[in-house]
Amino acid sequence: MNNDAISTTVTAIRNANTKRKAMTRIPATRMTRSIAQISLEEGFLKSVVEHKENGKNFSDVRLKYFGKKKEPYIAAIRCISKPGLRIYYDRQRIPKILGGMGITILSTSYGLITDREARRRKTGGEILRHIW
Repeated sequence: MNNDAISTTVTAIRNANTKRKAMTRIPATRMTRSIAQISLEEGFLKSVVEHKENGKNFSDVRLKYFGKKKEPYIAAIRCISKPGLRIYYDRQRIPKILGGMGITILSTSYGLITDREARRRKTGGEILRHIW
């Protein structure tokens, strides 16, 4: 398993999305649970179910599609901060993705929050990923 749980999660969701799979499995850590919960609340995922297998926790993430051709709700997902290069923005510099149609997930002193919530709370933080 990769040491960077966030990039593992992003890669698993991106690969399942590309293959138009209904579900993917990601390792369940506090960080990946929060990321999946935010994506679920924002409408990018259908459901997230946690279970334990061989003493390890996993989350089964059901992806959301629309139309007969199964067009994905997630057009793109990008990891911004990496273990070797952390990216921090103050509240004025937090980017709007596609004019507010996408989201940015930030790690702040309030926990993991979206860009809209960070602007409302007037706080900055580490930019983890963009979803649109």
